[in-house]
Amino acid sequence: MSKTPLSFLQISQRLRACQLPEVDLVIGIATGGTVPASLAAHQLGCDLLMVHVNYRDEQNKPRYDDPLLIRMPGLPPDTSLRILLVDDVSVTGKTLNRVKALLEGYRVYTLVMKGKGDFVLFPEVGTCVQWPWKEE
Repeated sequence: MSKTPLSFLQISQRLRACQLPEVDLVIGIATGGTVPASLAAHQLGCDLLMVHVNYRDEQNKPRYDDPLLIRMPGLPPDTSLRILLVDDVSVTGKTLNRVKALLEGYRVYTLVMKGKGDFVLFPEVGTCVQWPWKEE
């Protein structure tokens, strides 16, 4: 299967060029969203929390009918916070929607590297990606 290679430099350039909204907190979806969320939190100067969800296996096939919540951090009680929810890829939107449901009451924006989200850094990429943080 052909993969599109993306470098940290390309990702960083797209992230800087993206007109992200002002947010108070970045939440990454582990494990795929760990590095992208870290980059976004650093660029935005925000705190970072990670939520652990399991949905796909190593071959990118769904393991369950719906994403399984493994661990959710304690969230600040202030629901006026603006949150940027970050994952690497959103194909069906199931994982993002599962976590967004847990964040009901907060203003939530989504950022993905490719796929479906409020902000998509690489909308032109239709193939699988060779991420610079994953050795293959």
